[in-house]
Amino acid sequence: MELIDKHILNRTSTAIKCLALNCKFYKDVQLCGLSAEKVFKQKEKYLTKHFIRFSNVNNIEAAFRWLITIGVLRREVDGQGLTSKVRLTPLGRQLLQSDPELPNKNASFKERLKNWFIRKIVL
Repeated sequence: MELIDKHILNRTSTAIKCLALNCKFYKDVQLCGLSAEKVFKQKEKYLTKHFIRFSNVNNIEAAFRWLITIGVLRREVDGQGLTSKVRLTPLGRQLLQSDPELPNKNASFKERLKNWFIRKIVL
């Protein structure tokens, strides 16, 4: 973890706090791949209470794309190529091992605004 830039760690931990995915999601995605469709169908299990109102799978897929972009998740690969499932990267595992309750923490208004702005620029 010493080799990873502090800026990267701050950005990824802030993104995890700002997104709707809870600790159960990150535990399960570490063990097996999860698709946005499965997370949507089981949103009571994988999303924080105030985000259960997601109206479609695209919102969850957008969260996956952001976490892939910043290095927390990666697409699962099978014999045919990339799949719709995601898995945790080594960076994601390290972050969650160092602070298992990170997804349950509340981001400040400043963190949410900064995360939203960076996300809109990058994606």
